[in-house]
Amino acid sequence: MAMSDEDEDRGFTVVDRRGAGGDEVAAERPDEGRRAQPVGEPRNPEAALPAVDFPTFVISLGTSALYHLGAVGDPESGEPVEAPNLQLAKHVIDTLEMLERKTQGNLDDEEERLLTSLLYDLRMRFVETSR
Repeated sequence: MAMSDEDEDRGFTVVDRRGAGGDEVAAERPDEGRRAQPVGEPRNPEAALPAVDFPTFVISLGTSALYHLGAVGDPESGEPVEAPNLQLAKHVIDTLEMLERKTQGNLDDEEERLLTSLLYDLRMRFVETSR
């Protein structure tokens, strides 16, 4: 069944049929009338996002690991991290290691050097931070 624009703008209604005595309880959507920012749309429309390619993806993961290690500040505020989160840092490093295994033999020389050197740097920083 196709929805009209008017139906889409109304949000949704939750009906709880578990009420006492069989009474139905309806709850309107709390943020009705507000529109969420579309996924993938930058907060600052003037800022251009980099192309999605392997090096950009790997660097993004590396930056995430550095953030969790406390080596870089919050991307929006620039504030330093209160305390490193070694568990999350290790998870990101493990993800990069998995990418290294799964892409073995399929990367060009530059991509392979990037991934290898990034992993080396992250591992060393992880060891330093965990002391």
